[in-house]
Amino acid sequence: MRILSASMDKTVIIWEPDKESGVWLEQVRVGEVGGNTLGFFDCQFSPDGSMIIAHAFHGALHLWKQATVNKKEWTPEVVISGHFNSVEDVKWDPEGEFIISVGSDQTTRLFAPWKRKQETEVTWHEIARPQVHGYDMRCLAMIGRFQFVSGADEKVLRVFRAPKNFIENFSNITGIPVEKLCSHQSSDLPEGATVPALGLSNKAVFEGDMAVQPAEDEETFNTISNQYPEIYFQPMILTEPPPEDHLLQNTLWPEVQKLYGHGYEIFCVACNNSNTVIASACKASKKEHAAIILWSTTSWKKLQSLPFHNLTVTQLAFSPNDKFLLAVSRDRNWSLWRKQDSSESGPVFSCCAYTDKNTAVHSRIIWSCDWTPDSKYFITGSRDKKVIIWGQCDLSVTTEGNMLDSIKPCSTVLDAGDSVTAVGISHVLTPHGRYIVAVGLENGKIILYTWKQSGQEPALADWTTCVEMDNSQSHALAVKRLCWRHHAGRAGHNDLNSSEWLQLASCGADHCVKIFNVNRFAL
Repeated sequence: MRILSASMDKTVIIWEPDKESGVWLEQVRVGEVGGNTLGFFDCQFSPDGSMIIAHAFHGALHLWKQATVNKKEWTPEVVISGHFNSVEDVKWDPEGEFIISVGSDQTTRLFAPWKRKQETEVTWHEIARPQVHGYDMRCLAMIGRFQFVSGADEKVLRVFRAPKNFIENFSNITGIPVEKLCSHQSSDLPEGATVPALGLSNKAVFEGDMAVQPAEDEETFNTISNQYPEIYFQPMILTEPPPEDHLLQNTLWPEVQKLYGHGYEIFCVACNNSNTVIASACKASKKEHAAIILWSTTSWKKLQSLPFHNLTVTQLAFSPNDKFLLAVSRDRNWSLWRKQDSSESGPVFSCCAYTDKNTAVHSRIIWSCDWTPDSKYFITGSRDKKVIIWGQCDLSVTTEGNMLDSIKPCSTVLDAGDSVTAVGISHVLTPHGRYIVAVGLENGKIILYTWKQSGQEPALADWTTCVEMDNSQSHALAVKRLCWRHHAGRAGHNDLNSSEWLQLASCGADHCVKIFNVNRFAL
C-alpha cells in the first residue's frame, strides 16, 4: 500500500501506513531544489512501482528511479523535454553538432545528440538552457560555434558565450573531444553563469567565486544576503543529459554584451558567415523604426543603419559569400543590400535592388527568405501562398551600383496551397545538381521541392514536388522556421560529408522542435 502525492511545495512524496499504528507516514520525498518553478501538478507510479514521474509548472517532466540496493533511495533519470509555448526560431551550430531554439516560453534551449558508450542508437536531448528570460523570446543567430545573439520582446539584443563547464559537458555527452571544440584560449572562460535575484542578465561565474563558505555562526546567517546567496551555479560533470532542476540553474551561459539601438521589440536577427557582422530589425509601423541595424561582432558597436522598408522587417539573410544582405518585410517587398569594399570602420552596405508597388509579385506579408548555396539566387515565401526564386545576383555582370534591372523572378510562381511561413534551401544539392527547397506552411505542413532554372524550353517544369510530409510528421500549427544543417551527414553519426543524408530542423507554434533526416539520393 503506497500513495504518491505531488504538491506546489516543490516535492513529491511517497506515503506508506505504519505497521503498528496504521498511521500513514512519509517514506520518500523527492523534488526540485531551487530554480524558479512553482512545484508539481501531477504524479504517477510506473506499473511496477519502480519509477515515479511528475510534471511541473513549467511543462517539464521529472522522472525518478528506485535504487536496486537501497529501496529508500530514488535517483533522477534522463527524460525528454522541450518548450512549453510556441517555438519562434531554431538554428544549427556552424559545425552541425547541435541546435539552439528560442520560444515564447521565455527560454533558449540547446539540444544535442547523446552518444552512449555501448549503444548504436543516437537520441537527442536538451543538454543546456543558456537563457531563462523575463520576456518572450523571438529570434536568434549563431556567431560562430559557442556564441549566439538573441532577441526577445524587448529593445535590446543580448549576446551569450558558452562557459567552460558547458564545453566540457558537451564533450562528455556527444563524445567529441574537448581539444576539437576549444581552439581558442579556454583558460579565461568563466565556469558558468547565474542570474541575480532581481535581474534579467546572466552574470559570469569564475572559478574563484565558488570558494567554499566558512562555517557561519548564527549571526552571520541571519543577515539577508547570506540566506539568499547570489551564486546558485554549481559546476557539475555530466556524462548524460541533465535533469530539469539542473537545466534551470546550472547550464546558463554568461551574457557578454547588450546591443542598444532599436526603438521597439526585436523581431529578427542574422549573422554573416565570417561572423563579423550582425544585422537586426525590430517591430515597426513607420519607416524610421523599420531600419535594419548592422553591428560589429568585435567592437559590438553599431556599424550602420539601413532605412528602406516602411513596416516590420520579418527576416534577414546574408548570402553565403557575405557579399549581400537580403531583407523581406511586412510591406510586401524585399530589399537587397550589397557590401561595398571594406572601409576603416568595417563593411558598408548599400541598397542595390528592391521591389516596389509596381514590381512586387507578393500581395501579402513576406514571412521568410533564404539563399542558394552559390549565392546566385534567393527565395521568398509569403502569406499569399506564393514561393518565388529571384536572381541572378552575379557580381561580375553588373555595373557598379545598380543591379535593379538584373534581378527578376527566375522561377515560375509556386503555389504552396497555404500561407507560407518558412522557407529554407539546403547547402547541399541533389546528385543531379538541383537545389533542395523546404517550405513550411501556416497549417503546419512541410513540403520538400527541388528547383533548377529551366532553359528556354517552357515545357520543362522548374519546380518538382518531392515529399509532402504527412500529418504525423508535420507540425500541428504554423511552422515558424526551417533550418538545414550546413554539411551533409547526420549529427551524432560518423557520416562523411559525401553522405546521402541531410538534416532539416524545424520549429513551430505547436511547441515542437523537429529534426528530419532527408535522403538526398531519393529526392
